[in-house]
This record gives sequence, C-alpha cells and structure tokens, in this order.
Amino acid sequence: MSSKKDIIVLTGAGQLGMAIVRRIAYGNRIFVADWKLENAQAITKILVEAGFDAIPFKTDISDRNSVLELITAAQKEGEISMFVNAAGLSPSQSTKEHILEVDLYGTAVLLEEFGRVIKSGGSGVTISSQSGYRMPALTAEEDRLLATTPTEDLLKLEMLQPANIKDTLHAYQMAKRCNGKRVMAEAVKWGERGARINAISPGIVITPLALDEINGPRGDFYKNMFAKCPAYRPGMSDEIANVAELLMSEKGAFITGSDFLIDGGATASYYYGPLQPEINN
Repeated sequence: MSSKKDIIVLTGAGQLGMAIVRRIAYGNRIFVADWKLENAQAITKILVEAGFDAIPFKTDISDRNSVLELITAAQKEGEISMFVNAAGLSPSQSTKEHILEVDLYGTAVLLEEFGRVIKSGGSGVTISSQSGYRMPALTAEEDRLLATTPTEDLLKLEMLQPANIKDTLHAYQMAKRCNGKRVMAEAVKWGERGARINAISPGIVITPLALDEINGPRGDFYKNMFAKCPAYRPGMSDEIANVAELLMSEKGAFITGSDFLIDGGATASYYYGPLQPEINN
C-alpha cells in the first residue's frame, strides 16, 4: 500500500456536491456522506466508475455524534485536507423545526468539527443559498448571535423559536443567513490552523430536486424568476463547481470567511429589477 492519502469529505450526496469533488479530488480518497446511505452509494458509484477513489458513509449532520463518527472514519484513512458541505433540506421538503435542525444547527456542527481537524493548508466550502439574501437585514446583535452563539445553544435563540418563524421558507432563509455568519466566525478559527472556509450561495441550479420544484406547485414562481433575472435561465452544478474550485485551490489562498452569491442576478433583480415583490404583487 502507498502512504495515506489526503481525504476529501463531502456531506450531502447530490449533483452539486459531486460536481465540486470531481474538480478537486484527483488522486485522493473521497468520503461521500449522506443521511440516506443509498444516496451516498449512488454518487459513489458514479465517482468510482469515473476513476475516483470514493467510499459511501451514512451521516446525519444534525447529530454531532454521527458527524464525529464520519470524521473518525476519515482520519483512519489520512488527513482531511478538503471539506465540502452540500447537505440540506429545501423549504418544501420538511418542517420549519427540521430545517433549522439540519440547515442551521447541522451546518454549524460541521463547520466547528471539521475546523478542529482540517489539515494545515486545507480548505472547505459550504453550500448556502440565495435565500439568505431575500429577507430583511437583521440587527448587528442578531448577526453576532447567529455567528458566535455556542453551537449547542443556537436553537435556543429567541429569534429561532418556532413562534418567531413564520413558515418553512422563513426557517430556510434564517438558516442560510446563519450559514454565512458562521462561516465568517469559523474562518477566524480555521485560520489558526492555516486553513480556509468559505460559503457559496447558489440560485436555482438544475438538479433532480430543483426539477421537482420547477415541475411542482411552485413551478410558476421559478419560471418567472428565470424570465426576469439578468441571466434568463437557471444555473448548472458545474457553474457552482467553477467557483468552488477557485476557492479551494491555491488561487483562492487570500479568500476566507466569504460568501459568494451565484444566482444569475436573481437577487439583484429582486431588489432593483423586475423581480421586486411590489412589482409582482
């Protein structure tokens, strides 16, 4: 056997995460983790058939012990040099409580635990969403609370109590706003290890999940967004991977604690163009 390889860990076994690891994982071992083992196995099969060294792993990111089991298994194979989180629930997939547990708390756990073990010179990226940009600004104190509250106390924050969360979309928006703030705070800690962490906030990207949404009850909403955003179309996973590849390579060495909005200009149109809510009401 050769010496231990660098390990790339992917949480969230879907098209987006796979597109990213295909750019960065040549010659190294990939742990493909998902709460549904069959999802992890399906993505692993595609990667292995393309020549990658990948293994599936069952992980629930909203369970810290499950995340630690993943890290322990990965460390037995080598040092974790790159981490990609593409796990999460969409507003139409679950309850507001579950969305906060997975998308907000779960992401915070991942950023914290991988930040403790990431290799010097390593990098990570977590997939957030344009939704974090679609809600009113929070106060500076609310932003600080989302950024710095101890992870185990996050879901106790007053602003995240079910009575203060209108619906699943609001829960999703709060989770994604929190993701960006946590990335900023965690970048300081990752930097102490000589590592970097950033977020990407995609707009609508064509994946099986997005196709379900586009062809579902909210389909007209999405089609209107494509028609009225500057790019006039949805995005592709590989376009998100283009940016992730930059962030995780030496060319991105001066970039950490940042969140990159990649949405074909939909958010710009939402605030200053034909997607403004008052125009569409």
